[in-house]
Amino acid sequence: MLELDRDAFLWVVEHLVGPLDPVFVGLSLVGYAGAVWIALAAGLAAWTRRRIVATAALTAAAVWSADLLSLGIKALVERPRPFEALPAVETLLGGTVGTSFPSGHAATSVAGAVTMALLVRRALPALVLLGLAIGYSRVYVGAHYPLDVLGGAALGGAVGLAFALGIRLRVLPSGARRGSGGRRPRG
Repeated sequence: MLELDRDAFLWVVEHLVGPLDPVFVGLSLVGYAGAVWIALAAGLAAWTRRRIVATAALTAAAVWSADLLSLGIKALVERPRPFEALPAVETLLGGTVGTSFPSGHAATSVAGAVTMALLVRRALPALVLLGLAIGYSRVYVGAHYPLDVLGGAALGGAVGLAFALGIRLRVLPSGARRGSGGRRPRG
């Protein structure tokens, strides 16, 4: 499995498309610390007339929880970055530190996308596209293997869904949680 992961990584970095290099470097840069998701949350909240601070705070909590969990897992797994294991590979983005699995960018992106999609469902396609693009950018620039991105995405998805479940349990009336649709029987 790891050999297939390495081969997929090598295929990507050996088939870069020059005009797309700045796009994927830019996506990688905006993905740091999940800041793009928090800014998007505030913008989407304003656009949909939701509470801006609450929406941004919820998204920040999900994004940063995913980031912290990814850092903890990285410390346990200690998988070297591809450019450390494969020194002949030239990366498009320097300054990447730490270990490789899971991708923090993918974790924060999926956590942010899931959290915001649950708040603003009509934005789901754009959020998913941005999340996928940021995750893929990490392989494209040479910072992660594909399995790092998939692992980060799974972690971010779990965090985003946990936050969503927490929201449902706190926000919906108890009858709505039991599947009654929140309706009271007529009497």
